[in-house]
Amino acid sequence: MYNKLITNIKPLGFTWETKDPFLFCVHHLDNYPAGNDQMGPAASWNDQMGPAASLAGRNLGQDFTTKDGWRMYHGEVIPGFPAHPHRGFETVTVVLNGFVDHSDSHGAAGRYGNGDVQWMTAGSGLQHAEMFPLLDKKNPNRMELFQIWLNLPKVKKFSRPYFKMLWAEDIPVIKVKDKNGKQTEVTVIAGKVAEVSAPNPAPDSWANEPVNEVGIWLIKMEANAELTIPAASLEVNRSLYFYRGTTVNIAGANIESYHSVDLLADQKVIIENGNEVAYLLLLQGKPINEPVVQHGPFVMNSSAEIQDAFNDYRRTQFGGWPWSRYDNVHSREMGRFAKYSDGREEIK
Repeated sequence: MYNKLITNIKPLGFTWETKDPFLFCVHHLDNYPAGNDQMGPAASWNDQMGPAASLAGRNLGQDFTTKDGWRMYHGEVIPGFPAHPHRGFETVTVVLNGFVDHSDSHGAAGRYGNGDVQWMTAGSGLQHAEMFPLLDKKNPNRMELFQIWLNLPKVKKFSRPYFKMLWAEDIPVIKVKDKNGKQTEVTVIAGKVAEVSAPNPAPDSWANEPVNEVGIWLIKMEANAELTIPAASLEVNRSLYFYRGTTVNIAGANIESYHSVDLLADQKVIIENGNEVAYLLLLQGKPINEPVVQHGPFVMNSSAEIQDAFNDYRRTQFGGWPWSRYDNVHSREMGRFAKYSDGREEIK
């Protein structure tokens, strides 16, 4: 019997349930084969890998079924999500392995991955493409990422669309040792741990106000390590997602891998890891406490606003699509970069 610090334990699927101010989280894990000349899955023999899986038998454009260890999603040549619209919320895309090619209706573009995070405010509306180019033509292309949808309050629903990069080398990683010398690493994507603060999020984000106590942390625990999560305010919603490992003990409850735990936030919580390395994601924040009406890619406060979003998109295409392909990707030779709609560029 676990104690009263835990309010819910549940298994995880492809889409993870979250609590206000978050909308949901999706965990993408795809072990793609070597890439072909178009940066899609190779369908030819490789002496080291054997016969690569082909696209035969897949429902291209709607391939969400894991087959041979990977999915094409809405892609037909390259895995990923060709141009699609959003309004009224934010996406925080945390790429653990692999790369994402970003293109949007404001002419912005980028390639990021292997620890990078993109923070994008859809605000009043934009289109963007999120493609997963398979850059390595000789070896498998592992892709793992979280896409976290974070709501915007009503006063920010029509903010100007915006994105910024949190590059891996700029995101702080705290290394904590317990009384037995076992180490835990905490990657602080949003919020604050001890005296260490994450990079600033997008300016109109709910996370941009420290009083909202929004936290996005990646936690990696050595075997048999112990970590104490500090207390937050009573009204904060806090959830832990145990996505890789064997077992952990959270607040006295034994939790199996690929389960989530909702916690009371105003008390510190002790996590005791089992005999393998454990990986967890923490999401927390004060709730926005406003009505949420979601229909596909739009998240507003009322059904009438959803209808307005569809009407606006049909009329304006949220700025149109300036790229020659709806599944736009950048050249294979390009490294990590961001090109913003105001002309600024970052090259890593």
